[in-house]
Amino acid sequence: MTHFVKKAFADIRSNRFLNLITIITISLSILVVSVFLLFFENASRVIESWNQGGRAMVYLVDTFTMDQLPDLQAKLNGLNTIDEMDFISKDQALEKLKNDMSERSAFLKTLKGNPLPDALEIKVKAYDSFEEIQQIAKDIKAIDLVDDVEYGQGWLGKFLNIFNLFKITGYAMCSLFFLIALFITANTVRLAFYSRKLEVEIMRLVGATETFIKAPFYVEGLLQGLLGGVSGLIILFTTYLMVSSGITRNFASYVYFDIQFLSIKTIFLIIFGSTFLGWFGCYLSLKQILR
Repeated sequence: MTHFVKKAFADIRSNRFLNLITIITISLSILVVSVFLLFFENASRVIESWNQGGRAMVYLVDTFTMDQLPDLQAKLNGLNTIDEMDFISKDQALEKLKNDMSERSAFLKTLKGNPLPDALEIKVKAYDSFEEIQQIAKDIKAIDLVDDVEYGQGWLGKFLNIFNLFKITGYAMCSLFFLIALFITANTVRLAFYSRKLEVEIMRLVGATETFIKAPFYVEGLLQGLLGGVSGLIILFTTYLMVSSGITRNFASYVYFDIQFLSIKTIFLIIFGSTFLGWFGCYLSLKQILR
């Protein structure tokens, strides 16, 4: 086995440019696949966080009084869709707004009254689809004392549309880059084989087995796939560190989660897939050459 590894490294050194192009191609392919997987994993977590109970704000009419709160809470509980409910008075809301905008609150000092409504922060039960959320919001809004319901419907609807679009695009892009990487890997092995064609013929004449002849090429393909996969993941992780904090801040007001990198299981699957890609490209190439 050591002999095959040494021979594979020798082939890589003798064909540096071709192997570098192959590794770069595989790494770019893995990068594209990993970006989609990263999006899908975190998107699934967003949806799952809502499945476990999404939060919403129920804004009340201006004529609302505290005497009406028990009746309102009873009506909301009667819908059987709410797990938690916290009342936030207009005074509490204004105080929180002032605290959140302490550095830019000069205009708040000019207010003669409190323009904010009383509200209820609720946590809804699990649901199976976005349509169910919309129906729950409609049922809540139909209650007399409710003025409006805010559950992030704008971004959530767009998010689900983007999720579906990414799913279709992801399949197409991943398939395309897989084929490109496979083609380049196969041709790199083909060129490496032809550069050693005389050596291979001599080995055959002296009785070397097909396994002994092919093994260094397979090891070379495995190394190309492994290095390409690791490189792609390193690029993705570096990019993730630079942009994840900003994305988390944008979503934090609606969804209680943070953007996470790929799971260990997914990372190992990606590395295994890229290594298999290198081996499979080598297999296809040698199958055509050594008929």
